[in-house]
Amino acid sequence: MSQHNEAKHTSAPETPKKKSNGFLITLIVLVLAGGTFGVTKYIHAQHHEETDDAQIEANISPVIPRISGYVTDVRVKDNQRVKKGDTLVIVDNRSELIQVEQAKAALAAAKSNYSVAQATTVVSKANVATYEANVSTADAQIEAAKITLRRATQDYDRYANLIKDHSVTQQQFEQAEAAKQSAERQLQVLTDQKNAASRQTNAANSQSNATTQQVNVAGATIQQRQADLDNAELNLSYTVITAAEDGLISKVNVQVGQFLQAGQSLFSVVLDNNPWVVANFKETQLEKMHDGQKVVIHVDAYPGHDFEAKLSSFSPATGSRFALLPPDNASGNFVKVVQRLPVKIEFNSTDPLVKNLRPGMNVDVDVHLD
Repeated sequence: MSQHNEAKHTSAPETPKKKSNGFLITLIVLVLAGGTFGVTKYIHAQHHEETDDAQIEANISPVIPRISGYVTDVRVKDNQRVKKGDTLVIVDNRSELIQVEQAKAALAAAKSNYSVAQATTVVSKANVATYEANVSTADAQIEAAKITLRRATQDYDRYANLIKDHSVTQQQFEQAEAAKQSAERQLQVLTDQKNAASRQTNAANSQSNATTQQVNVAGATIQQRQADLDNAELNLSYTVITAAEDGLISKVNVQVGQFLQAGQSLFSVVLDNNPWVVANFKETQLEKMHDGQKVVIHVDAYPGHDFEAKLSSFSPATGSRFALLPPDNASGNFVKVVQRLPVKIEFNSTDPLVKNLRPGMNVDVDVHLD
């Protein structure tokens, strides 16, 4: 009996000893695992910068009419893919067609006026030449009349001397006097004709200059009417709204019969250009980051897939500077807040899944530091 009790006493302490060893082993495993995890995270943090404050961005082109009018046809639907130049919306073009016809008629009238002005100029130049020829003729006739007058004067002077001693008759003297007077009157008439021709020449020159200016004005009018026609045709082309680039149509907020205002936003086209990521890193994370570093991106829509990318550029200011109401710490209640700087990250375009990404998707960004 006593031996049995002693055996029980000697074997009892062994059970707690086993429990103590199991707890110790578990504690050691947990410490080692935690240490390993902590060391791994520390080493990773020394070579990586991460953030989940990031989204996918892409170029979005708004579809905006350039003229006002009623919609006659809508050629696209929500989420439809379009190519550059595809027709999206057609606006009633009847008033623009009328403006084009009016501009064509005005241009034709301007060209007709130009032709008339040119013809008038030709006539004016011909008149100038005629009047100048008349002046030259008058000059020649005046020179001849001066010679005739000089001879008549000489004859008159000779007969005036001869009649004093009755060497010639009174009739001969009177004939010489009449010839002199006739030559003087002829010279006066020719001089008056020359002066009249000179005045006509000056008038013709003035008219020619005026018609030349009319030709210039008519030419300028043609250019103006051509510009009006070009503008009317341009407005006519605006009645057909086309896609500026390849992409996907957003929700179409326009119906047939709706009146559009110039500059009114109808819907948008998300362009097929390569999307990118804008990640907002804390300012305390930027020390070792620079352009060209490798980036691994995880998109929530494609878990488990690594999108390769590279760090492209840094924003010139923090996000708060571009806010509608940027903070102003001069009021005396300054509280320091860690700011975030937008960073642009570009995808590797060889990844086929990149084309499936959509602006606004959430992503996790892992920058590999050099």
